[in-house]
Amino acid sequence: MPDTETIIIGGGLAGLACAVRLHEAGRSFCLLEASDGFGGRVRSDKVGGFTLDRGFQIYLDAYRAAGELLDLAALDLRAFDSGARVFCEGQWRELKDPFRHPLSALRGAFSPVGNFWDKCLVAKLQLSLLNRSEAAIWDSTDQSTESFLRDFGFSSSMIDDFFRSFYGGIFLERDLETTSRLFQFTFRCFARGQATLPAEGMQAIPDQLVARLPASSLKLETKVESIAENRVDIDGGELSAQHIVVATDASSARDFDTSLTEPKWKGTTCLHFSAPEPPFRGKLIALQGQRRGMINNIALLSEVAPSYAPLGQSLLAVTLLGIHDTADLENLVRREMVDWFGPEVADYECLRVQHLPRSLPLLSPGPSQSIEYSPIMFAGDYCSHASIEGAVSSGLAVADTIISQ
Repeated sequence: MPDTETIIIGGGLAGLACAVRLHEAGRSFCLLEASDGFGGRVRSDKVGGFTLDRGFQIYLDAYRAAGELLDLAALDLRAFDSGARVFCEGQWRELKDPFRHPLSALRGAFSPVGNFWDKCLVAKLQLSLLNRSEAAIWDSTDQSTESFLRDFGFSSSMIDDFFRSFYGGIFLERDLETTSRLFQFTFRCFARGQATLPAEGMQAIPDQLVARLPASSLKLETKVESIAENRVDIDGGELSAQHIVVATDASSARDFDTSLTEPKWKGTTCLHFSAPEPPFRGKLIALQGQRRGMINNIALLSEVAPSYAPLGQSLLAVTLLGIHDTADLENLVRREMVDWFGPEVADYECLRVQHLPRSLPLLSPGPSQSIEYSPIMFAGDYCSHASIEGAVSSGLAVADTIISQ
């Protein structure tokens, strides 16, 4: 007899979503996580009273599957303003959602970030995607995001000064080679909702799912050595089950099934700084509008979610695309921030430098890999699309397959 009906390998959002769906359907499971905590790449740490997410992350409140699974009210989501603050040619320019902030959008219509027609095209693209279903977007022509934007009519200036940095922070690459299907999906989410942070940090998302599961079915610091059709070998023994779900990241999944495509990872380097005062007021993300320097974007986290920082302190997340491990990294970033915010940057304290080589798998145009769902099943953002929604929906789909059998 099996030890349990389903063994889930991996305690990220895909594995947790799968476990919640199975548990609430009355099905038994055992979830094995190799690290010391649940959440996968969606984790947070408390450092000196600050909440530091592992890399700059956001939750889009328009996600459908994740929104149905999670209790969003309990997460106490705090929203960024819709738009961005762009540092271009030594000056700050604001671009705001023309539907949510019509007066601000009108004032910025002739800003040097793009041209007037580009601003009109943003509104046209929003309306176009709001009138399309998710299914229609995923069935649309597959091309790179850059080629999609050029075909839509955006100028090179708008693409270079805005989209490369804004979507650089989402796709973690400025070349915009990510499939345009994912671009359209996320742009539609921005049009339908807002980019948000849970008041207590991104860790609140996996923590909420863990709280809905029986503790006896969750095993931390349990590394899986190998798997067979109905058996999982772990350090010190083995477990058996009718179903095995591999809900790790794409590279770890390939360790169990070499027929899976080796993923191309996009890495980031994130520096968190505390400041006695925020460099500017407001809830807009700050972007590097020109292809120079190391910094791609800066988020004033405590302006959006004050609980991220102790009273009287501000918290900034500075994102660099790629892995930067030079010995003088903090000083290099600080000197660049002086150009953005002025000499007061000298008073900022660097709380942590994070190198995250596996931040996001690249989803390029082209056919999706075929993933078998039996007898060993796979779940993760690489099985759907690279986002929180992709991870959650993948885990739910696998659980529904098991429940239907």
